[in-house]
Amino acid sequence: MPDSSDKDSSDSPLLPHGGYEKLRSYKVAEAVYDATVVFCDRFIEKRSRTHDQMVQAARSGVRNISEGSGAAATSRKSEMKLTNVARASLSDELLKDYKSFLIQNSLRVWHKDSPEALAMRERLQHNLAPDLPPSKPGRPVLTGLAGLSAFIREASPELAANAMLCAVNQAAYLLKRQLETQAREFTEKGGFTESLHATRSRARAGQGTSPDGPPCPLCGKPTRQRTAAKGPRAGKPFWGCTQYPDCRGIVDILSDGSDKSDPSDRS
Repeated sequence: MPDSSDKDSSDSPLLPHGGYEKLRSYKVAEAVYDATVVFCDRFIEKRSRTHDQMVQAARSGVRNISEGSGAAATSRKSEMKLTNVARASLSDELLKDYKSFLIQNSLRVWHKDSPEALAMRERLQHNLAPDLPPSKPGRPVLTGLAGLSAFIREASPELAANAMLCAVNQAAYLLKRQLETQAREFTEKGGFTESLHATRSRARAGQGTSPDGPPCPLCGKPTRQRTAAKGPRAGKPFWGCTQYPDCRGIVDILSDGSDKSDPSDRS
């Protein structure tokens, strides 16, 4: 879920959204996109389909994070879907293209626990890595995530591709964790529909009506939200009279969050 700097007031049914620029996943994905453009321009024939596919996969990774953040205002489902598209673009497409580049050019693919990979991953965890050793003339140095594109511009093909593997893996991992957090929060707090209902309930409470729901259309007693277990309304929420079964008045909850009285008996 985005660490939003654009939080809405408690009186608004809109869910927290925005603030994606502060997410570490976004920062890493953005660096991967910029560096992929540099890598492809250096090592992949510009007229080839692979060049376009790698750049587009990297772009999809970063742009779907921002789109998902905006969609979160009214749809947690859309937010999670777009976050997963971003993860898949990086993990299932771009990552494999970098590995293929190394293999097809008879270059070494670093093991994830090799000293080189561990050192590279450590530097990528910082915008500017601390305690860097003195640089040697003619030898490119990765100074951190902020210097990834500059490093790719100077590094050898093997070094550049393995650095990108480390960066893409880091972005995909962060997006996986982000997706898990979004799913957990949706399970615990619900989505836009629940927010609409809560906002309407607070509004009614302020107007002197029941904090739980609108008055029963049959007897005027308070109602509480329930979910139909069977019949044509099965699975749908409604406001049911608190005097049930003596009173069977209900108020349907429409898809837009508004209410519609229905005094018919429930089966």
